[in-house]
Amino acid sequence: MSMKLFLIGALSAVTLTACGNTPLERGATGAVAGGVVGEAVFDEPLAGAAVGGAAGALTN
Repeated sequence: MSMKLFLIGALSAVTLTACGNTPLERGATGAVAGGVVGEAVFDEPLAGAAVGGAAGALTN
């Protein structure tokens, strides 16, 4: 069950990091998505926000 939840959260975070027109918008969206996934799966929202924000800012 934990692995299934992780995969769903990871897929959602990757999908949401692509939203936005500028790197700042994608970074903000990725940070929010990463924070939610980090809290739900690992109980670490700040780490999830950092990873999601970086992933969002680096996508094109």
